[in-house]
Amino acid sequence: MLYFQTWKVALILAVCALGVIFTLPNAFSTQTVESWPGFFPKHQVSLGLDLRGGSYLLLEVDTASVERDRLNNLVDELRTALIASHVGYTSLGVAGDHVSVKLTDASKYQDVHDAVVKYDPDLQFTTASDGTITLKPTQEAVEKRRQSAVDQSIEIVRRRIDETGTREATIQREGDKRILIELPGVSNPEHVKALLGKTARLTFQMVDQNASADEGRAGHVPPGDEYLPATENRPGLPTGYVVKRRALVSGDMLTDAQPTFQENEPVVSFKFDSVGARRFAEATKENVGKLFAIVLDNKVISAPVIREPILGGQGVISGSFTAQSASDLALLLRAGALPAPLTVIEERSVGPDLGADSIREGTTSCIVGVILVVLFMIVFYGLFGIFADIALFFNLCIMMAALTLLGATLTLPGIAGIALTLGMAVDANVLIYERIREEVRGGRSLISSLQAGFERAFGTILDSHVTTLVAGALMFWLGSGPVKGFAVTLSIGVLTSLFSAILVTRLQIVTWLRRFKPKVIPI
Repeated sequence: MLYFQTWKVALILAVCALGVIFTLPNAFSTQTVESWPGFFPKHQVSLGLDLRGGSYLLLEVDTASVERDRLNNLVDELRTALIASHVGYTSLGVAGDHVSVKLTDASKYQDVHDAVVKYDPDLQFTTASDGTITLKPTQEAVEKRRQSAVDQSIEIVRRRIDETGTREATIQREGDKRILIELPGVSNPEHVKALLGKTARLTFQMVDQNASADEGRAGHVPPGDEYLPATENRPGLPTGYVVKRRALVSGDMLTDAQPTFQENEPVVSFKFDSVGARRFAEATKENVGKLFAIVLDNKVISAPVIREPILGGQGVISGSFTAQSASDLALLLRAGALPAPLTVIEERSVGPDLGADSIREGTTSCIVGVILVVLFMIVFYGLFGIFADIALFFNLCIMMAALTLLGATLTLPGIAGIALTLGMAVDANVLIYERIREEVRGGRSLISSLQAGFERAFGTILDSHVTTLVAGALMFWLGSGPVKGFAVTLSIGVLTSLFSAILVTRLQIVTWLRRFKPKVIPI
């Protein structure tokens, strides 16, 4: 009890000193901290939206559409393979979660199998006696594509938000197919939602000029074609087009897109990579004089006539843009197309005034709580209560320093976790002191009572803190948003309160004993 190894004393003092140093920047404004010397820590704890104001969005990725698109593409690939292999067929199409086709000659099954496996090896083939073939992706392949779609969506959402200039945005996965977005300082997220709500899938497809747009609108399109509406209904222009389903060039081959002006009209200029430039050149060279549809999210922006081959890998998209819409489209094309549509599941906005009120009220509650705890410990335990209060101060500093260094986001529930931790921190001291009192009443000596108080209370303290830590871990694992913020501060507070109650308080008592050599315990 009376002996502390030198390295332990040095370690305890170092942890306490570092806690104070790394907490200090949080007590000053950002401008003041930036003026400090370069060697001094300048990191401050990040504030959540409920404290600093901003917008919260929870999006859901439509992973089912990924599989639908995959099956539709499989139909096109299968049709191409059947025609190339000179295999007769009927009833080709998507049926639920698989593709089926009936061969006129069942002996050609192996030819079809070999051709399709080259396109997608993760397909299960089943055949019927009448020559019908069913192609179904394996469950592993479906799940892999869905997870990939969510991961890709997160990255593209991040690019789009970065392009808008929003700083310190938080973008993370939530569950299997949801994306959580926090936008500090953005009180009106409508523009961001509009950008995120667009898939921005750009394709260049040939217009089938032999098919009527009216028939296409009625659902009568030739095999391999589809009807797509125009983005705007203007007099003298078609309201839609029948286009070849197969895209000659896609937007994922773009390397750049910028808003510009052409003949005093806002347009979007684009540039392809080497592969896209070659395909674009071949497509325009082979289709001079024909209509070439520029399709964005299954709507035709424009369908100009190819007057001459475009060999430079560059072009311009026009179509009644405003300066803002041209800028937004360029942003979307630069960031890339989403693999699946996103749906806003939850939306919250917090104004900066409300955030400031939350900070003020949360700080006030913590200060009042600390004052009451400090007074309680002094009144009931005298000098030992002062030791506990000093340990409480270092506990708060170490906890804030940990939150700052870990880059944790402090929310209003997080402040509640801090307030709860302050009570738990002195609770450990109360257990120790009451145990010391019992030992003194039992007739033990001063040193023996102190030794027994710390050793016998330790088991109870450890049990209570471990169970609280388990609860915090479960809240962090199963919870979301504010619940996680509460769990983080609570868990960190549990660890720091163990350190302060057991080591910091004990070091103070040992130092007091050695220096003053008291005859009785002032408790």
